[in-house]
Amino acid sequence: MPSNKILGIDLGTTNSAFAVMEGGDPEIIQNAEGARTTPSVVALTEDDERLVGKPAKNQAVQNPERTIQSIKRHMGEEGYTVDVDGEAYTPQEVSAMILQKIKRDAAEYLGDEVERAVITVPAYFSDAQRQATKDAGEIAGFDVERIINEPTAASMAYGLDDESDQTVLVYDLGGGTFDVSILDLGGGVYEVVATNGDNDLGGDDWDWAVVDHVADQFQAEHSIDLREDRQALQRLKEAAEEAKIELSNRKEATINEQFIAATDSGPLHVEQSLTRAKFESLTSDLIARTADPTRQALSDAGYDPDDIDEVILVGGSTRMPQVREQVEQLVGKEPRSSVNPDEAVAMGAAIQGGVLSGDVDDIVLLDVTPLSLGVEVKGGLFERLIEKNTTIPTEESKVFTTAQANQTSVNIRVFQGEREIAAENELLGEFMLSGIPPSPAGTPQIEVSFNIDENGIVNVSAEDKGSGNEESITIEGGAGLSDEEIEEMQEEAEKHAEEDQQRRERIEARNQAESAIQRAESLLEENEDAVDDDLRADIEASIEEVEEVLADEDASANDLETATETLSTALQEIGKQMYQQQAQQAQAGAGGGGPAGGAGAADSDDEYVDADFEETDDEE
Repeated sequence: MPSNKILGIDLGTTNSAFAVMEGGDPEIIQNAEGARTTPSVVALTEDDERLVGKPAKNQAVQNPERTIQSIKRHMGEEGYTVDVDGEAYTPQEVSAMILQKIKRDAAEYLGDEVERAVITVPAYFSDAQRQATKDAGEIAGFDVERIINEPTAASMAYGLDDESDQTVLVYDLGGGTFDVSILDLGGGVYEVVATNGDNDLGGDDWDWAVVDHVADQFQAEHSIDLREDRQALQRLKEAAEEAKIELSNRKEATINEQFIAATDSGPLHVEQSLTRAKFESLTSDLIARTADPTRQALSDAGYDPDDIDEVILVGGSTRMPQVREQVEQLVGKEPRSSVNPDEAVAMGAAIQGGVLSGDVDDIVLLDVTPLSLGVEVKGGLFERLIEKNTTIPTEESKVFTTAQANQTSVNIRVFQGEREIAAENELLGEFMLSGIPPSPAGTPQIEVSFNIDENGIVNVSAEDKGSGNEESITIEGGAGLSDEEIEEMQEEAEKHAEEDQQRRERIEARNQAESAIQRAESLLEENEDAVDDDLRADIEASIEEVEEVLADEDASANDLETATETLSTALQEIGKQMYQQQAQQAQAGAGGGGPAGGAGAADSDDEYVDADFEETDDEE
């Protein structure tokens, strides 16, 4: 029976994390590899196997063409797919593969299937991006209870929920996105009053700045552009990320990639030092891009920096010293660092899951829509119905009319953004309202209603008051999926989930088989004199049988387990023979007046003790 718990998931650009409420507190769940975060990486091998997380990241250099990274940056992007061997994958499908692993690992940790989830998104995600994230969760088999903003979740994780009123600024710099939110807190109420950001700015951009610097220097020296070689580029990207992390704690890092290219004269290597000062110089334009959204969020909230009581940092990229310096310069306060920035969002999502499941009853979350919503009117203008930073859920209506005489239909075009010309904003969707009675221009009364649910997903309807005709649309922004498409992808995901489980079982069985062989060979060598020839022959035969099964690529986990069990049973006989010999020697020593503690002393620490061992009569 599925667990009633609701999983909190931070579906990140670079890494993802997941948590659940345990004993009244949020607890990060370790994945199958024993780590508290999971790389948001998917790989499709030549054998048509899917690798997710650390296994996918580990093989990225050897398999760059079939490895998918940073897919979050393309969520909600109309028409975007990743092509692998002629198969096109949408961002929703790739994200669902990551979420499937999270779902499976959580079930193993909790001992129950987890069907419900709260998934976080950057505060500045558009409706299309939110809808795509929700679709990904459903493809993975989750009932997505809520989509919430990452900074809001993080503020909950930091425990900023005491009875005193306070204003908090959350500065969230992840692997692929940046946003900043202003919240008013007090009495367990979390009210977002303003949010702003940049969905195309994140730690990945710092990595690429280093990649370009190293590649430019290498090209200047050797006339070879490493960026044109997929494997070399992937190696540089990973080296750049490692250098970035190292420079958060040291003044200098070394980028050393041997045999990265070759000429007729021989192999070429990358050996470059990078100081923190040079790194910050290379990325000064990137850190500067976080300033305007921060100032705009403060302005939209109607606050000065002095009005901020707490500043919290979210996202692994906030570990860079230049980030802390930037935040202190902008707000004038030292940021809080009491919670791991990689884990805060997932923990907050788990708390929100606790609210929805009834496990937490003293917290109220009031989030906002990040961008204005409206429709296109005569002249191509953008008419706002819902202003940015409006608390959600919310709804708003406005009456419009026709622009031409005898007009019997109107095309409702829905946009999201802050530009005055509709076409310069993001088109979320459009639909036709027909059946309007012919009448002079300006006569019909057409009421357009917007409704934003708690996930920030938009529904729009239009009704002609004269005829009563009505049409509506759930905005999908060209990136949402139909129920049929989601169902088809769910079936595909479930099929691969079974394959993944079988593959995991085979790997675990292989590991156990290889360990059994090593243990057997070691025991035979260490107890050469204690094992008789017949038993040695039996064990060696069992080892050979396990090796044959290991060599068979089609061998199932059950085949491996059976062969391993046979070998393990044979190994137990070593312990029996050793204790039989000790007992016989002890009896012989006692009969002949041998010294105490001699060969017959029963103080063996051998781990293969047979609990059913019985002493036998001596054979003279």
